[in-house]
Amino acid sequence: MKIIIIEDEKPAARLLKRRVEKLDYQISEMLHTIEESVNYLKTNPNPDLIFLDIQLSDGLSFEIFNQVDVSSAIIFTTAYDEYVLKAFKLNSVDYLLKPVDEEELKFALEKFEKQHQTKSNFDLSEIKKLFSSNQQEKFKERFSVKIGTSIKIIETENIECFFSENKASYIHTKENRNYLIDFSLDKIEEQMDPNKFFRINRSQIIQLDSIKEITIYSNSRLKIILNTYKDIDMIVSREKVSDFKNWLEQ
Repeated sequence: MKIIIIEDEKPAARLLKRRVEKLDYQISEMLHTIEESVNYLKTNPNPDLIFLDIQLSDGLSFEIFNQVDVSSAIIFTTAYDEYVLKAFKLNSVDYLLKPVDEEELKFALEKFEKQHQTKSNFDLSEIKKLFSSNQQEKFKERFSVKIGTSIKIIETENIECFFSENKASYIHTKENRNYLIDFSLDKIEEQMDPNKFFRINRSQIIQLDSIKEITIYSNSRLKIILNTYKDIDMIVSREKVSDFKNWLEQ
């Protein structure tokens, strides 16, 4: 039986190889990129089974199947949560969340053995479609912040705004507390749901649900009053006023 691993994190690939071989299976090859995998699959017979990481360093591993026909069974290995992975249970041999658990690995291989004997097929296009759809809507749901020797988890729904001051970025929560975070506002803006959060100027991002009042300000700008944040005036910059109004109405 021929088994290969496609995984961009080499330590994770080596660990998975050791655990598979501990169960008396042999790994024929370990590949780490889309390009490397395509070249291998074009020049070698299809393996019986592929352990496939979804997110590789050069893109989504689904791109492999746009370039080469693959008839192998697949066990997905991924760090994505079960919301995205529901279809995998129906269409693939199985999926394994990282870090890979030995008992779950054993169960997945036993499941593969049964399907391999009956030549079961699965619809990879349906898996790709579901993953791509959900991936587009995936936004950051929580932040971890350090408080002394402790770590506090802050859910995004509990965040009133983000702001920068003296080259540092902060979260302001609905409990009227500020927490230092290791992200720039540019990075935060990329990760937040644009239906809920809006960057009103270079140094402030606000959450829609936390707006208490909006007033007209000088030079065609707007002033935002939030429920608890009072430290620095929240002014929508003139070039963002039109987009801000559209955001409120969407």
